[in-house]
Amino acid sequence: MSELRGKYLELIADAADEDTLEALRVQAVGKKGEISLKMRELGKMSPEERQVAGPALNALKDEINSALAAKKAALADSALEERLRAEWLDVTLPGRPAARRGGTVHPISQVQEEVTAIFADMGFAVAEGPQIESDWYNFDALNIPGHHPSRQEMDTFYMHRAEGDDRPPHVLRTHTSPVQIRAMQKTGAPIRVIAPGRVYRADYDQTHTPMFHQVEGLAIDKDISMANLKWVLEEFCRAYFEVDGVELRFRASHFPFTEPSAEVDIRCSWQGGSLKIGEGDDWMEILGSGMVHPHVLRSGGIDPDKWQGFAFGMGIDRIAMLKYGIPDLRAFFDSDLRWLRHYGFAALDVPTLHGGLSR
Repeated sequence: MSELRGKYLELIADAADEDTLEALRVQAVGKKGEISLKMRELGKMSPEERQVAGPALNALKDEINSALAAKKAALADSALEERLRAEWLDVTLPGRPAARRGGTVHPISQVQEEVTAIFADMGFAVAEGPQIESDWYNFDALNIPGHHPSRQEMDTFYMHRAEGDDRPPHVLRTHTSPVQIRAMQKTGAPIRVIAPGRVYRADYDQTHTPMFHQVEGLAIDKDISMANLKWVLEEFCRAYFEVDGVELRFRASHFPFTEPSAEVDIRCSWQGGSLKIGEGDDWMEILGSGMVHPHVLRSGGIDPDKWQGFAFGMGIDRIAMLKYGIPDLRAFFDSDLRWLRHYGFAALDVPTLHGGLSR
């Protein structure tokens, strides 16, 4: 026992870290440690030998445990002192100001305000409608036939109907055009409105998401023509992209709710991977437009023999990507704070035509 005592007290005193100390504890007083094995031999001794060896072994075990605890405390104190020396801090220095992490306005919200400001200057009011629409408002009233691809379940989100209900199911609106019908029914003609809002289609890739945003415009009067449509869209693009030399190209197309219909392209160029509006030899499609179909006017309660007008529609997310250089539509809805801080706008950066639409 005297040899064990001298051996372990010396090893404990020389231990340089807690890992070494733990290994010594296991070696000495662990279940299979030398002192523990000695204590198991007490059962083989005579009562007289146990009376002598038992107290001595217990005293040795207690002494080794005390030495281990004392060394562990000493190592902890030494580590703390070393840390205090390494992490010394002058508390008399002035504090560092914390970086401000205020919230930002989402690019979609900002662009919607920009679009509203531009069309408001042209006399367009803002109209809103429900995002869950009846089949009639979303399709039939807009002269979209039953066999049209947009009425298939692979393109449109249909709502569930109760068992036994044979009425056409409601849909998550695929465009904001139903708002035009509701606005015509409510106010009649003449009318000038834009309808911004969320729309839903079963599509998902770099430039499409199941939920996105559109703004559609409608103007009805007795002498409205394609010339008025062309001027309105040119003025909008000039103000929105903040480029004076905007050039648009109207291509004949087909939409069920307008006749004649036109796709609208804008002149642009790609230099060094960046988009330049109003210059170059390239053309990029940005929206669809046309003169309102007589069937749509009748659905809105307006006589097509007395009134006529134009309509147009564009993706808010898409024009936001073009103006602010955002490469992936899906990032709009990822809720990444780093992305929002980079592309977001200050809360007081309210778009106005006289003060500037964007920073």
